[in-house]
Amino acid sequence: MARTTGSRAEITGPLVRDAALRLFARHGFAAVSMRQIAAAVGVQAGALYAYTSDKQALLANLLTDHMEDLLAAWNDGPDAPPLERLEAFVRFHIAYSLDHTDAVFLSYMELRNLSPDNFAAVAALRGRYEESLTAILRAGAEAGAMRLADPRLTAMALIAMLTGVTNWYREGGRLDRRAVADHYWGLVRGAVGAG
Repeated sequence: MARTTGSRAEITGPLVRDAALRLFARHGFAAVSMRQIAAAVGVQAGALYAYTSDKQALLANLLTDHMEDLLAAWNDGPDAPPLERLEAFVRFHIAYSLDHTDAVFLSYMELRNLSPDNFAAVAALRGRYEESLTAILRAGAEAGAMRLADPRLTAMALIAMLTGVTNWYREGGRLDRRAVADHYWGLVRGAVGAG
């Protein structure tokens, strides 16, 4: 289908993605129609198919792009001591999550709506990110800087805890971002037996 007169692909495409992300995060994937996304962008529903094949592809692209962006932004310093690497991960994950709350929410709540192939692709990306933390924890345990029985399980628990900050944190609240990150870093140190 043709684009709406006056629309431009380099502008409309990102608007479609932004509207879908916002609507999926607010109302849930299943409750949002392509017609609602089109209305939020200001185009005819049929015009959306110039930017995505269907709603499933749109969700898969949003989740894949989020994980790829997250992986690209995370820069582990493998030569640094494990506790420094862990602190960097904690502070990075909190900051990134708070800067991308809708994408983070979607990446946890809407995985169930992906087709099996799309789920496998997103899960593989998530696995790479989780493994980066597992590697830090494993290095910390091997160096005697951390006391933990299962680095993989600990990584999963820590990511869940760190991501949870998006559920309650509000700008202008009692604690600023730095104070939240400082507090969470103290919690993580205790959780890994680093004191």
